[in-house]
Amino acid sequence: MDIKEVLQFADELVFVQTGKHLDDIQDTVIKGVWQGHTYEEIAAQCNRSESHVRDVGYKLWQILSEQLNEDINKRNFRSVLSRLQITSSPVIIQNNNHNFNFYSSYQTKDDDNTIKNDDKKQLFANDLTLSPKITHFYGRETELQTLSHWLINQNNRLISILGLPGIGKTTLVKHFIDLNLQKFDLVIWKSIKLSHSLDNILTEILTFTKSNHSENNKLTQFLNLLNQKRCLIILDDIQEIFILGQFAGQYKPEYKDYKTFFTKIAEIEHQSSLILISQEQCQEMLCLDEELYSVKCLELSGLSNIDIFHKLKLKDEQIWSNLIDLYGGNLVYLKDISNVIKNIFQGSVADFINEGFLLTEDMKFQLDELFNRLSPIEKNIISTIGKFSQPVAREHLKATISLSSTELINGLQSLNRRYLLTTIETEKTLFNLSPIFQEYVKITEADK
Repeated sequence: MDIKEVLQFADELVFVQTGKHLDDIQDTVIKGVWQGHTYEEIAAQCNRSESHVRDVGYKLWQILSEQLNEDINKRNFRSVLSRLQITSSPVIIQNNNHNFNFYSSYQTKDDDNTIKNDDKKQLFANDLTLSPKITHFYGRETELQTLSHWLINQNNRLISILGLPGIGKTTLVKHFIDLNLQKFDLVIWKSIKLSHSLDNILTEILTFTKSNHSENNKLTQFLNLLNQKRCLIILDDIQEIFILGQFAGQYKPEYKDYKTFFTKIAEIEHQSSLILISQEQCQEMLCLDEELYSVKCLELSGLSNIDIFHKLKLKDEQIWSNLIDLYGGNLVYLKDISNVIKNIFQGSVADFINEGFLLTEDMKFQLDELFNRLSPIEKNIISTIGKFSQPVAREHLKATISLSSTELINGLQSLNRRYLLTTIETEKTLFNLSPIFQEYVKITEADK
């Protein structure tokens, strides 16, 4: 076992016992002990007292001892885990509070000493190899409750999780799975970026589940699988099947079979659910009537939880909310800018804000990708709104921009479906850009 396998192994066992993943100190303790360091050396690495590190280690050894049915301590930690052999048989480890899918079973190299605690593990099949590992989860309690209600109580067949890049769509879904894995017979995570065609995805799923299939009946076999088992299928990066440079949700010609696929998932009776994670709404989610079909959309806005800054020990807590507003509560942007504040501004949020708005290179790269997805009409609208210092009404836009009423309305609707516009409801609907996208548009226009 290498250190990566050890950390994954320990993380999954700790999650079974506590419902939480390894935190940074636990991670450091395991690495240090595996590498033969003393508690004093480990304490110096993570800037904690030696007594605190000892306490963290003691609790870890207790958890691992209970989960592996072995007496584990600092002295024998490496030798015990070295005696365990990672195999390819997926299992589910169970205790009174959690069922946790563990992708690799464990057994001793000596067959006579193989762990045979059947009430601790049983064969189980899930494919989450493409899903992210979640180490920290901030807020989103309401969204988690909504997702749980839709999937577990209502058994909705087709659900879209929508929002800007970095807003937390994938993290939300993976955290839900971590908490509710045992409630499904089969959970499979696929990324459109990696599998692309529907035929490839169906083939991979049917092969994984050892379903009999031929080139002519893959869709039928897949629908049978959804009916036979309570499956949860996640398709990430759905926006990859849409055409660049056109209004949101327009399918590339080679991916139009997804349109029929999503409709069938919603219309045909079965006991499973399909989650679509996307930056853009699918047309089917707009066309299918929620009163008639088992479909739901969950649109994510930015986070407002200031806990994300505690880990980096930023200063000026009284204005952390200002920083969150400035970057739209986008967790990826906030982590990026927090590192800038820590490294360049000695952790002072006030000094950073006084300096003015900053787009890092990583942010600009991500916003470039988003901007390049827009149609010419949308780019025209974005550029025009960006010139105003205040939210602007449609009538004012119409008088300012050289577009027909139909083009303007369709363009505004498409931008809404990409979550690039914010709206303010007064006597008239006012449109605005988020501060970060407003700044990006100014930079883009200046570079022309």
